[in-house]
Amino acid sequence: MAPPNFTSYEEFFDFYLREHSDRRNRLMHAAGTVLGLCTLIVPIVIGHPWYALLWPVVSYGFAWAGHFLIEGNKPATFGHPFWSLVSDFRMLGLMLTGRLQARFRGLDTPAGE
Repeated sequence: MAPPNFTSYEEFFDFYLREHSDRRNRLMHAAGTVLGLCTLIVPIVIGHPWYALLWPVVSYGFAWAGHFLIEGNKPATFGHPFWSLVSDFRMLGLMLTGRLQARFRGLDTPAGE
């Protein structure tokens, strides 16, 4: 099945949020994003930069487990890798600032608690 086409990033982000309606999936994404950043930064700081190459395994491992095992859908990364990466950070920012639920209220699919 071909990935959906979007006319704007905002349209994609609405789709992205619907694909993350289960709170547990969003927590897996948050963990993956934060641990992926740590896996990227810490090895460079301590002088072992080759280990930084593991960041996609860590980050996407958590995110894809959330999709396949919890949400039961296909990660948007497969069809829209750059927008998905940007959206991971955007969703994390909304989570950390307490604005994610308000963003979900504007969608037709409610967020799982």
